[in-house]
Amino acid sequence: MNVFVIVTDSMRKDALGCYGGKAKTPNIDSLAKDGIIFTNAYSEGLPTLPTRTTWWTGRYTFPVRGWQPFESSDLLLAEVLWDKGYTSCLVSDTYHMHKPVYNCGRGFDTVIWIRGQEYDPWIIDDINVDISKYHRLRGDSSDFLWKPRFEQYLKNVSWYKNEEDYCVARVFKSAIEWLQRISKEYKDRLFLWIDAFDPHEPWDPPEPYRSMYNPNYSGQELIDPVPGIVEGYMTEEELQHTIALYHGEVSFVDRWVGVFLEELKSLDLYDDSIIIYTSDHGEPFGEHGIIRKARPWNYEELVHIPLVIKYPGISGSKVVESIVQTTDLMPTILDMLDINKDSLTLDFLAPASTGTFPQDMRLYSKKVLLEGNSMLPLIKGDIEKIREYAFIGHYKQSWTIRNLDYSFHLFIDGSKKPELYNLKTDPWEKNNIIEKEPHIAEELERILKNFADEIIQKRRKEYET
Repeated sequence: MNVFVIVTDSMRKDALGCYGGKAKTPNIDSLAKDGIIFTNAYSEGLPTLPTRTTWWTGRYTFPVRGWQPFESSDLLLAEVLWDKGYTSCLVSDTYHMHKPVYNCGRGFDTVIWIRGQEYDPWIIDDINVDISKYHRLRGDSSDFLWKPRFEQYLKNVSWYKNEEDYCVARVFKSAIEWLQRISKEYKDRLFLWIDAFDPHEPWDPPEPYRSMYNPNYSGQELIDPVPGIVEGYMTEEELQHTIALYHGEVSFVDRWVGVFLEELKSLDLYDDSIIIYTSDHGEPFGEHGIIRKARPWNYEELVHIPLVIKYPGISGSKVVESIVQTTDLMPTILDMLDINKDSLTLDFLAPASTGTFPQDMRLYSKKVLLEGNSMLPLIKGDIEKIREYAFIGHYKQSWTIRNLDYSFHLFIDGSKKPELYNLKTDPWEKNNIIEKEPHIAEELERILKNFADEIIQKRRKEYET
């Protein structure tokens, strides 16, 4: 069976049509009609690279590691599938992943990096750009960081003439070209991971998407606001237009997701393949007073993600309301491919014995245990849930526990006091009720700390071994 994973970065669940969102997304909606839509999927470790670590290792990250390279002790999804005879490819314009230090191409047969996204130092020519049209600095110490970033982005896009020049189009076109080439030789055991950075900022889509949701706006277009407090920086009109630009970017992304899905059908690879669509996190647009990921706050607008899975043999238009997390993706894929997640081993080199020369190395093997749960029993309807809680966090900054009734936020960096929200009556987490229901907060804090401590102790034992 083939596996095709489509990631579009920073996609808010409530932007998509299939989740009742405002943006026009007919292609992702169509995939949802053919598949299973998860209404309570959450990130685990945040933001960008920690989420990829969670996806590709099937293990929890936020209590023990943050934004860092993969470790030699990690067993990655692509490596497991390589060992099972899969032909694999990673296509991405997420330039953070491209930095050599992170080694994000590990395990893939083919890796295709699309250059020029966001602040990627791709075009370094002396091109005169004017940031005043689309950007606004804050007039403080942050200007030294953001001014050159804005200039770099405008250099990167200075050559664009039509929508096929944009990064998201080049990502999906490259994925299609690989499929067309490889499918001449192989029709099964294909593993393709498409990691598109859009609709991550800058929100700068071409027409007709640019003016699709706010056509009469005449003010300054802030395509890439400096992360921080909204008040005093953007007017309400400017904020609403930036949201409209984001929705335009969402529809633009959906258009190219559709091009890819149509190619799968043309190559007769759609019906009998596992197709997964998801995102790493959402995006704040003023819900808690901030624009962009300016704070490590694990609120609804950031951590609630879309997840759609098309699995051959299961009728579409099914809705799963149980809680699932990014930790569960790798175990699910392995379960769908009938790969026993409890028999995974990692081969590694280490000195043959104490006191030997460095060149006296020996190949060892250790068992690797995944910590996520397969979602396949949920998809088949065999069970009602695979977890009671979602555990979410930014390493050394903030931890969160959520169920379907409450969310509890613990700011371990001391930046804020703990918070409790009733998600049934307050889904956007506006009214902190920790003083009204302290017993619930205490119980959730206990469960959260016990969970984090269990992961920390487990990692210590593994490293000692």
